Amino acid sequence: MARISPYWIWFLLALPAFGMAWDLVRSSNPRIFHILVHPSGEFSARFLIIALMATPLCMLLKGWRGPRWLMRNRRYFGVAAFAYAALHTIFYLVDKGTAATVIGELPRFYIWTGWLAFAVFIPLAATSMDYFVRVMGPNWKKLQRWTYGAAVLTLLHWASIHGWKHPAAALIHFGPLALLEGYRIWYRYLRPRQSAV
Repeated sequence: MARISPYWIWFLLALPAFGMAWDLVRSSNPRIFHILVHPSGEFSARFLIIALMATPLCMLLKGWRGPRWLMRNRRYFGVAAFAYAALHTIFYLVDKGTAATVIGELPRFYIWTGWLAFAVFIPLAATSMDYFVRVMGPNWKKLQRWTYGAAVLTLLHWASIHGWKHPAAALIHFGPLALLEGYRIWYRYLRPRQSAV
């Protein structure tokens, strides 16, 4: 598969943000920030899922170019997930308007899980550059494993927003990732192995 310029990857990942910016500019709806809270959060979750699917897809589809390309470029998707999570947070704060309202909502399950997921995202995004990969060594990979914790919190955040009785949207998005991670666990730890002769 031909190597795609990082600039094109960033451009494609930024397309949803361009659409949101256009909505902000042209809309006269006073609730526009409230409207944009949801799509910004959903794109954050989608890019996070894509980034996490890279490794199990490479294991499942050995030799296929698509998963290998995704593996090489998954950091772009991870950083994009953080960027949309940051947008999601900004839209939420502007929509709520006051610190008192934001603090008052913190005890709600669907709120604190979202804040906690975002808090986990921050060090992951801050250390995503090659410089930190070199400086941190093996600790970099240990830190990046917290991405799975952010994914679980994001799933809980999304499912609880829509109500536990109607978790279809969250399950449709996270279901394929859960299946692939199940395959990854089976392949690495549970599959029968041929005995050495």
